[in-house]
Amino acid sequence: MIKAIELYDRMEEDFVSEGMWDEWAKYMGEIEDFLSPNFIKRSMGLVCDFTESISRVYTAVFPSEAVMGKILADGATDAMLFVHHAAIWDIRRPSPFYNMDRGLLERLKDNRISIFNYHVPLDNYGEFSTTKTLADALGIEIIKPFAEYQGALAGIIGKTSCRTVEELNTVFSKTIDHHTKLYPYGESLIQDGLVALAAGGGNDMAVVPELLEHNVKVFVTGVTVKNEISAEVHSFEEENHINVLGGTHYSTEKFACQKMCAYFKRLGLPSIFIEEIPVFEDM
Repeated sequence: MIKAIELYDRMEEDFVSEGMWDEWAKYMGEIEDFLSPNFIKRSMGLVCDFTESISRVYTAVFPSEAVMGKILADGATDAMLFVHHAAIWDIRRPSPFYNMDRGLLERLKDNRISIFNYHVPLDNYGEFSTTKTLADALGIEIIKPFAEYQGALAGIIGKTSCRTVEELNTVFSKTIDHHTKLYPYGESLIQDGLVALAAGGGNDMAVVPELLEHNVKVFVTGVTVKNEISAEVHSFEEENHINVLGGTHYSTEKFACQKMCAYFKRLGLPSIFIEEIPVFEDM
């Protein structure tokens, strides 16, 4: 058991840097009465202040109904749910992110289970970051971080031992334990083994043009579906012969939330990662 405020302060010290910002709260008006003043102001850190003491931690990529239900089914009390995102993702919906269920929030409050979110701080390059842990899982040798994002560096330039994008895609599928999507816009051979990675929603015009500065023509990310929103970046990648590999939002970011269990265990808190089902339409 640890005092909740002590854990929150420690995490702030370990993960948050000056200049980081986010904006979840402005989309969460329908559940604002559950949100902490800190979260309403900063959109990071303590989302729901429901407990004064924490005896265990659950980690997850999204605060989905299934995740909350698992915690409640465990009969947990005086605990914390740590999530990468403060809302739930489903690209099949008109608005891909949607808010947590009010009924389940009430039950978590009754059981003294707080909710804590690090989006940008967990995307930022470091031991526990989303893209670093994805690169580690894929056996990518890290060269440098790249892709400035809301005060963080969210991407990685690295080197793979795979000779072709087809081979890398096979490794990608085996690593995340389901099929992945390859958009073969460039050469099959990976020049000098150079690849770029950005877990989650990295397939964006704010990120992809930077690959050319590093002479990288292979990009591994999460959300790669070709639709009206992504048409511009897909056209850019095709015109510039950049191969794109997609593995879903959830599956490319889960490694960070799994590794966060080790962080909490270092602090003496039992911790468990809750698996979710990928949204395959992301690819």
